[in-house]
Amino acid sequence: MSSELFDLSGQVAIVTGASRGLGQHMARALAKAGADLVITSRELSHLAGFEAEIKATGQRALSLALDVRNLESIKNMVRAADAFYGRLDILVNNAGCNVRKPALDVTWEDWNLILDTNLRGSFFVAQEVARRMVPRGYGRIINIGSVTSVAGYAGLGPYGASRGGIRQLTMSLADDWGRHGITVNCLAPGWFCTEQNKVLYENKEWVEYLCERIPVKRPGELRDLDAAVVFLAAESSRYVTGQTLLLDGGISTGATKALVERR
Repeated sequence: MSSELFDLSGQVAIVTGASRGLGQHMARALAKAGADLVITSRELSHLAGFEAEIKATGQRALSLALDVRNLESIKNMVRAADAFYGRLDILVNNAGCNVRKPALDVTWEDWNLILDTNLRGSFFVAQEVARRMVPRGYGRIINIGSVTSVAGYAGLGPYGASRGGIRQLTMSLADDWGRHGITVNCLAPGWFCTEQNKVLYENKEWVEYLCERIPVKRPGELRDLDAAVVFLAAESSRYVTGQTLLLDGGISTGATKALVERR
């Protein structure tokens, strides 16, 4: 199989929420495949070390501030990225947040924070980037979902609603923009240890229970993300759009109990 199907040389990828965790690792995978990067965070200082790392590999990297809850911040980021590179080929819509609480304890502010960040923010970032992609007749948009896009867990009501919304949004945008050569897909990781949930992984009993529920018998590892994100960003996925790719070790085949209760 030709390596050109997975070669991102000469392309520009925006990865939001790239200061740490899954977002940073996916950005690193895209750079290894040849893409130049736009990396974002609410605080520019959090990107300095990662930008230097990418530049040391020979790829270009541009750090930009982005608050996905602020429309003007979104517009400014995309405008600056387009002005710097002159093209935008790939968007990984990764910026997100979570507040883990029993449903009876969720506040109005909790709901707004999660939905405004994960769902509304993802839509308007995609919209602004697509304004540049449409005239060129090409684009790859990868919305980051979660196993909660297809399965419900106690303590994750607003988060699950936002990730389920991402799945639906992905299908709608794929239908909207497919005629313009833009594919829109959802990459949905399962149980990976991140800054948002690392407290769960400190509980050995919970981790053992989790592994029992995952067919491959382990949580996700960062290296598990590489092939999936490059595939969805590259020419190899040209006829794949509107889809949710679950990267979850198979837990979505039969998850019925709330893992967050086992803490």
